[in-house]
Amino acid sequence: MDGVGRLVSAALALAAVVVLVVLSGGSASATRSAADLTAARSFAVQVAVPGQSGGATPSVSAPPDAVGVGGSFAYPSDGSVISAGSVTYSAFASPGASATSSATADISSISIFGGDVTVSGVSAKARASANKKTSSADTTGSTVTGLVIQGQAVAPGSGTQFPIGDWGSVTTIQQGLTSLDTKRSAGKRAFVTGLEVRLTADHYGLPAGTEVMVGYAEAGAKYKPAPVIAPKPKPKPRKQPPVQKQKPLKSPGVGPGPEKPNLTVRPPPDVTPRLTAGGYVFPVYGPSSFSDTFGAARGDIASGWHHGDDIFGQLGEPLLAVADGTVFSVGWNDIGGYRLWLRDKAGNEFYYAHLSAYSPFAINGLQVKAGTVLGFLGNTGDASTTPYHLHFEIHPVGLLYLGYDGAVDPTSYLTAWEHLQDIDFAQVAGWAPPISPTSSAPKPGAILLSQTDISTADGLDPDSLRQALKQLGKSDGG
Repeated sequence: MDGVGRLVSAALALAAVVVLVVLSGGSASATRSAADLTAARSFAVQVAVPGQSGGATPSVSAPPDAVGVGGSFAYPSDGSVISAGSVTYSAFASPGASATSSATADISSISIFGGDVTVSGVSAKARASANKKTSSADTTGSTVTGLVIQGQAVAPGSGTQFPIGDWGSVTTIQQGLTSLDTKRSAGKRAFVTGLEVRLTADHYGLPAGTEVMVGYAEAGAKYKPAPVIAPKPKPKPRKQPPVQKQKPLKSPGVGPGPEKPNLTVRPPPDVTPRLTAGGYVFPVYGPSSFSDTFGAARGDIASGWHHGDDIFGQLGEPLLAVADGTVFSVGWNDIGGYRLWLRDKAGNEFYYAHLSAYSPFAINGLQVKAGTVLGFLGNTGDASTTPYHLHFEIHPVGLLYLGYDGAVDPTSYLTAWEHLQDIDFAQVAGWAPPISPTSSAPKPGAILLSQTDISTADGLDPDSLRQALKQLGKSDGG
């Protein structure tokens, strides 16, 4: 029985034990509780050698939520059995009445047995959810790309097995689903191994039975009723002290927001975890430029380093949603000025700062499509003395546990994302009336909508907008 077969058997055995104990009224100490069944685990690489210690990246499990980031991996030290250029893996779990869990492992630039097997990338993903009425789990998004066996490119599939000479085999996307449903509660668990290489004969100085597993993720969720809390007795009324007047805020306050660093830490290692398989677009429409300033010293925030890149352009250029997602934390703070956040469907978060104005789509909780205009380029906040630019950050879901300091260098992503160059804003219904081809009127570069603070500005006249922003700076105390 191979490694995944043993995992399947173990998972089925665990499910049988859980069902038996629940139906027989067994005590909680005799088996795992519902909270324990809402759990996730992942690892990037594991080498199992019969009679030897083998090697592996550490595994991470949740709860508590955990992320493992190791720049590269090699076993043994010369990488002759396996080497991987980059590994990232994570696990998250939230038990309770609406239980959820997820696990991911992303590995790239893989070479196994001296190059007999090479792979561009392996991604293993598992997620699960459960509530009182239903449960679900899946391994959607698990992929193997660029698989080459002894110089021959092959097309991996779910559960597909390929021979390696007469001494081994490669199996791709081995996955399984286990039901944890009972009459009393709902639950599901899913697991997946992205790639497994198994020796069927002695080879490369290793015995038959040696297994190399690349990319493993499992996630389970089990419904657990919320505890019933007796209402507290009402306290006797006390004489309240006189209410003191609050001093007016210097600017519209939206709380400290997610921009306030929780930890004084340096940037994470030079990693660029994969976000999702969905499409992304460049955040600025129109002429722009940027360079890699991630991690540079900054004295305006507590952690002291630059969490993103600055994209320079013209005042009023439209700012686009980089992905399908949900807008949140729209408003002002003294550092970012007019700013907003976008969360994509995988949970990755993107921060836009120093906007000159918002579009009507910049509404908390609004779901938008990639390419939707969210606002316009400016230099509000502490950027008032700098050239007009967008401060842009990327916060992958696997690093959100670090709070605002869980940002990664956005430069490679920005370089890869396609600029939208074929949209004629003058012809888009709702943004501006159509302009006749023979008209001498200039085409609008950006149309400013529904922004009280710059309502005196003409969207077709950048000088008018500059003047309005200067007046805004004076009214906000500079």
